[in-house]
Amino acid sequence: MAEPVNLNRFRKDKARAEKKARADQNAVKFGRSKAEKDLDKARKAQEVQRLDDHKRDQ
Repeated sequence: MAEPVNLNRFRKDKARAEKKARADQNAVKFGRSKAEKDLDKARKAQEVQRLDDHKRDQ
């Protein structure tokens, strides 16, 4: 005889698997590597510093 199956657990496990698959697809589609994020952050800081250096005191 087969083992009884908890349908609530089955439903929740299936939903978790679908969310994980969707998250993996989004990570490939929209995700950026840490190096890319760090590079953008450094460029932004450099741009802000350059603008601050060009401000004139009144």
